[in-house]
Amino acid sequence: MTVLTDAPTDDLCNCADSIRKALCGDKADLCSIINGRSGRCPENCKFCAQSVHNHTGIDEYGFLDEETILAECRHNAERGVHRFSIVTAGRTLSDSDFEKAVSAYKRMSAGCDIKLCASHGLLTEEQFIRLRESGVTNYHCNIETSRRYFPEICTTHTFDDKIACIKRAQKCGLNVCSGGIIGMGETWGDRVDMALTLAELGIRSVPINALRPIKGTALENIEPLIEETILRTAAIFRFILPEAYIRLAAGRIIMENSGERAFRSGVNAAITGDMLTTSGNNIQTDTEMLVKLGYRI
Repeated sequence: MTVLTDAPTDDLCNCADSIRKALCGDKADLCSIINGRSGRCPENCKFCAQSVHNHTGIDEYGFLDEETILAECRHNAERGVHRFSIVTAGRTLSDSDFEKAVSAYKRMSAGCDIKLCASHGLLTEEQFIRLRESGVTNYHCNIETSRRYFPEICTTHTFDDKIACIKRAQKCGLNVCSGGIIGMGETWGDRVDMALTLAELGIRSVPINALRPIKGTALENIEPLIEETILRTAAIFRFILPEAYIRLAAGRIIMENSGERAFRSGVNAAITGDMLTTSGNNIQTDTEMLVKLGYRI
């Protein structure tokens, strides 16, 4: 671990990108999300603006209407985004909201040329099977941080709840997208342990979120990350997960040119979008940047 955390950043990033080129090639992966249900989440995650335990003044609304979701999916598919996901706040979905989600996924699967992902919390095996049958191929469930540090971030569900959810989704034939958030007060050892856990689970899509402290959350006064920390983390993840899509997610907006340097440091995927996105970038800007860097979209 000392080599990964202490080596000069430029050297580490250059080596990570060599691994990316050798094992992943020049294909970049772009995904986009829509916030399908906002706020009123009963979980107490310290970083989250949507938790009822935090007081951030965000917009709260129930499950979006199907036409809005379908229109956004079509918009992303037409612009060459590779996959699209509905993301909902909360521990899980009510029966009625789950039926709305399934109906939306069926229509998107039938009418849009794009792969579908879902992010709806701690679902059951039966629900995962129904998602797969409705056209969903990927499920998103972040582990957030290391096993050691997780209780410092959330106590209403456990690290093992997350692991069990990931394994249920995999058992039902879904690929899992899972990563976490850096900059919540964890150590470099915690970041390495998070990557090792993801490798043990066989995760092939790994979003790295850089915390942007939000007023009203328990982490509002934490020191913001610098770009070098994000780059080093991405490079370390490439060493530990050499064949995965390492995906820039929330926090890209704090990086120079929306993280351009990261795509020369082992990163080969990103969250993008023109409406509800955590990246701060739109699809055209991201596509042009990646093509300029030699990636295939």
